[in-house]
Amino acid sequence: MKSRFVRPCIQKLHAYQPGEQPKIAGLIKLNTNENPYPPSPKVFRVIRKMADARLRLYPDPNSDQLRARIAKIHGFRMEQVIAGNGSDDILTLCLRAFVDEGALVQFPRPTYSLYPVLTQIQNGRVREIRLDAEFRFDPKDFSSRAALTFIANPNAPTGTLFPRPVLASLAKRLKGVLVIDEAYVDFARQNALTLARRFRNVLVTRTLSKSFSLAGMRVGYAVGNSALVEALFKVKDSYNLDRVAQAAGEAALSDMAYHRRCVRRIVRTREFARRELLRRGWEVTPSEANFLFVRPAKGAARDWLSWLRGEKILVRWFAAPETRAFLRVTMGTDAEMRQFLRAIDRIEG
Repeated sequence: MKSRFVRPCIQKLHAYQPGEQPKIAGLIKLNTNENPYPPSPKVFRVIRKMADARLRLYPDPNSDQLRARIAKIHGFRMEQVIAGNGSDDILTLCLRAFVDEGALVQFPRPTYSLYPVLTQIQNGRVREIRLDAEFRFDPKDFSSRAALTFIANPNAPTGTLFPRPVLASLAKRLKGVLVIDEAYVDFARQNALTLARRFRNVLVTRTLSKSFSLAGMRVGYAVGNSALVEALFKVKDSYNLDRVAQAAGEAALSDMAYHRRCVRRIVRTREFARRELLRRGWEVTPSEANFLFVRPAKGAARDWLSWLRGEKILVRWFAAPETRAFLRVTMGTDAEMRQFLRAIDRIEG
């Protein structure tokens, strides 16, 4: 069993690279889609308060206070909400709960690289639906018989948003569960929460890593039909979200005014960077996320990865045929993005 199953899974996990974290002073990190701004001050206050003898105690296994906050914000009942150790934890639970060995799991290509890894660990069958030249899909291209379908919306690494009517059409078509992964949706014009209320087979997952600046705390959640959420609870670890993370997540969600200001700031920066790159002749994919997916005006994208690294700026490059002509650039502060643009000007010189 170890050689047949465990070793291939380890190899797949090694192949999954969420982004290197090099220890070099003075780097501008535009490669891992982190928020360039700190969390709400309320988060820092609650973390300081948590540094006491309560840390010897196990956390609430169901994250009830955090789930109550999420339910209130989105207009769901508590039994329609589950919290986890980042949204990746929720995605893993979906595989455990809904995918038997040999069952079909489908998702677009290109998309989040963790989906095929988790599917193969679960011993499911992978089916990838190639997006068209504008990174769109037709719901009819998806199998109606798949046990589980993942749609990242906005998509990663492209940043494109699939319209809600398209997602609704897909949900109607599917006999299995549709997971709409909204890791970046706070930077977008619309979301799919109405579909999670409307369809019994739809779950929407969210994370506090991006727009709430809590990547280091690992807080995520899902909302949807209570029967689907109950199935996730049956397969989750006993204490899948620690005491400090639960409190930090609740604090972040209690300061939506700060959150909205931060999101507006990043969206303004994204639009500024988009205009400037277009002015320089770069191709910029329409983005509804906190990053841009761009094709350089001159030279290969892989070369730009190295050239920008020489300028102490880190971006992401993906080697797959459909993505190798592009770079993914996370939105930093305004100052960082100006340095990024000046580096392009120096390189193109």
